[in-house]
Amino acid sequence: MARQHDLVACIASPKALLLLILSRIGLLLLVIFLLLVAVLVALAIATEVRARGIEARTPNIGERTDVGGYSLNALHVPAGPNADLPPIVFIHGASGNLQDQTGAFLEPLRGRAELLFVDRPGHGYSERGGPENDTPDGQANAIARLMEKKGIDRAIIVGHSFGGAITASFGVLHPDKVEGLVFLSAATHPWPGGVDWYYHLASAPVIGPIFCHTLALHAGMMRIDAATEHVFAPNPRPADYVEKTGPQLVLRPSAFRSNAKDVAGLHAYVTDFAPRYREIAKPTVVITGDADKIVLEEIHSKGLARDIEGSELVWIEGLGHKPDYIVTDIVIAALEKIAGKERDLQSMARAVEPRLAATSVDPGGSAPSLQAGQ
Repeated sequence: MARQHDLVACIASPKALLLLILSRIGLLLLVIFLLLVAVLVALAIATEVRARGIEARTPNIGERTDVGGYSLNALHVPAGPNADLPPIVFIHGASGNLQDQTGAFLEPLRGRAELLFVDRPGHGYSERGGPENDTPDGQANAIARLMEKKGIDRAIIVGHSFGGAITASFGVLHPDKVEGLVFLSAATHPWPGGVDWYYHLASAPVIGPIFCHTLALHAGMMRIDAATEHVFAPNPRPADYVEKTGPQLVLRPSAFRSNAKDVAGLHAYVTDFAPRYREIAKPTVVITGDADKIVLEEIHSKGLARDIEGSELVWIEGLGHKPDYIVTDIVIAALEKIAGKERDLQSMARAVEPRLAATSVDPGGSAPSLQAGQ
């Protein structure tokens, strides 16, 4: 009877009818909101559980060192008694961690030099630090402090992809700590276009942390195999690459947000900083391929060769984005050349091209549309 009375009253009074409709809509919206919150909480719990599982499968192989209020993680390998190379510092790219570079270089170079493989700020098992580490110059400064803590006065700095922007910044800002520079498929110059939408979403205030703690890891795990295959393409990805290097570490919420800030801000940074590359006066080798599906080698690598006087550009036909794994011997020869040994890098590049052509693969599907650096 009460409901009938309310209905009769609403029909008699349009204002009462409007209030009834609004109350029902408000109740529906409240229910939808509570359901959405419940879903997000469930996703956040699942994200935390899966993130811990990723860490359990990819334990830290380095050591954390305080570099001024936060810690950087690195694997520091001493030189052997018959070392023939100066110290070498390896800087990984976006979406990576130090195990990406140890997988390529640790065993081939063990004993030949003092080696420092670094988890960049906010990546792997390093803490992010302050907002100064949102740009390559801040990360270069952090790595310089880490070198001091480790007792490394001067080193050859090797940067892959996004790590190339840090390596170039290091060469400008810390020339006294540089023996030479090696760039591998570097991302260093302004480029046309942009980066994938999720970098901007994940780095945004408010919505970014929500996205990183709920959806990013689950979506990323579905794409990890395809994404890494495209990073190597048209060269085949090593079968054990994902298992041994732990690229899934970047899908953890804090690392994903750090990575997103890095990539989303790279274009603006290199637009301002790239003119300073002309200040670099250290021996430099730039190694790149003409089949890179991640960065625009015509802009980045050729730009470095143009801007750094006396640098050597090693242009390899059929090489994708991973010279560290695909032409490891050429990278090591570049290190040896910087150390004063006679090495013909151009002849080595020509010799490897038939092998690359013969082993070319097409992973199919769409590649990550980064265009800045993976």
